[in-house]
Amino acid sequence: MNTKKLRQKILDLAIHGKLVPQDPNDEPASVLLERIKAEKERLIQEGKIKRSKKSKVSSDTPHYQNVPFEVPDNWVWTTVENICSKIGSGSTPKGSNYTSDGIFFFRSQNVHNLGIVLDDIKYISEDVHKSMIGTEVRPNDLLLNITGGSLGRCAIVPNIIDRGNVSQHVCILRPISIKAEYLHTFILSSFFARTMKITGSGREGLPKYNLEKMFLPLPPFAEQQRIVAEIKRWFAFVDQIEQSKANLQTAIKQAKSKILDLAIHGKLVPQDPNDEPAIELLKRINPDFIPCDNGHSGKLPQGWCNCKISDVSISLLGKTLDRGKNTGNLKKYLCAVNVKWGTFELSTVKEMPIEATELERYSVKFGDLMVCEGGDVGRAAIWTYNSKMYYQNALHRIRFKENISAHYFLYSLMYLKLIGVIDDVCKGVTIKHLTQNAMNTLKFNLPPIAEQQRIVQKIEELFSILDNIQNALEV
Repeated sequence: MNTKKLRQKILDLAIHGKLVPQDPNDEPASVLLERIKAEKERLIQEGKIKRSKKSKVSSDTPHYQNVPFEVPDNWVWTTVENICSKIGSGSTPKGSNYTSDGIFFFRSQNVHNLGIVLDDIKYISEDVHKSMIGTEVRPNDLLLNITGGSLGRCAIVPNIIDRGNVSQHVCILRPISIKAEYLHTFILSSFFARTMKITGSGREGLPKYNLEKMFLPLPPFAEQQRIVAEIKRWFAFVDQIEQSKANLQTAIKQAKSKILDLAIHGKLVPQDPNDEPAIELLKRINPDFIPCDNGHSGKLPQGWCNCKISDVSISLLGKTLDRGKNTGNLKKYLCAVNVKWGTFELSTVKEMPIEATELERYSVKFGDLMVCEGGDVGRAAIWTYNSKMYYQNALHRIRFKENISAHYFLYSLMYLKLIGVIDDVCKGVTIKHLTQNAMNTLKFNLPPIAEQQRIVQKIEELFSILDNIQNALEV
């Protein structure tokens, strides 16, 4: 379930009058609007607010010929300007005017849809605040980001913040006699976002005039209260869904980890006494093979053996990029960014010059296991393409001997990464590197070839089930 879309749908239903039933006994919104108009006029007459220069010709009539959509009978269309006593942004003082404490100075990074975030909050002195008193922030104001990448993000100022000020990137909206939470709902609606685009507002900003003249569907005050309560109830339910979703995603990760753990310890599929023991395979590759001790293996099943990756494969780092020295014909090559866990990202494959004598050495062939040397060290994928490809020295190419399963070793690498073995053998403190020697001496539990195939088949079967559950969560 896409909970983000569900939240948006709830907000959109709310401003269309479809979230809660209407009550014919509610005072009509037209009466509320007249009361707001009278209150606003009183504030103007008392000199507490100024009449907008662009609204000297009154547009307070609740009747509009071309309304954006139909609303219930006791609702009314108005504009944002008509229901606010203040709409305006602040200014940014010089950096030297910031203080270590004092009065909150809100910037766009402090304004989030879920509320005011005081991380990285700035403070200004009383004197600086007084010089900017025209943009003083009060409890129950709405702060709206009007520029940049966070354009449209909006928060209600809680009662615990008695005052503050804002930068030029944040607009104050001070509603009159309506629920601030309802205005917040309107601003977070799809209609508000679409209207911003229609009016030409973009990343550069939302002009004050466009905001003032934006149409707003206004319900009766009593219905506003019911809408706010219903949104709160539904959002609490969505929170529970998200928590359950997060818990299930965690369980999926834990299940995959456990599957890998069982697999590399010989507990995922039953052993077959008729399988050729792994030691025979290793001695066929190298008659002088001596089993190594593997600290993370525990007791291995009959027919299994400890080995290093160099015992069963040839590992080689790729070609070093050197623009000044590299010559030859341009060839496509893989780097670490192309390798994801179990797959390749091939939308951005680069080219580098490679000499004819180097083509075989740095080629990538079907079935090769490509492993990241740096970055997310150990991240790996198996090349399953027939197209020609080469690779550079941010990757190890593991080419297995005999019929050893590259997929088994891919899943083994995943497990070793999960339990920290890969990182432990890497060099470097801040930037980790899986050196050629570390790669060659990395130790594995090796089952018989036939069992490798059964293990891979069972892992892929179980992972497919878990992936289907994961995909269903993301729909």
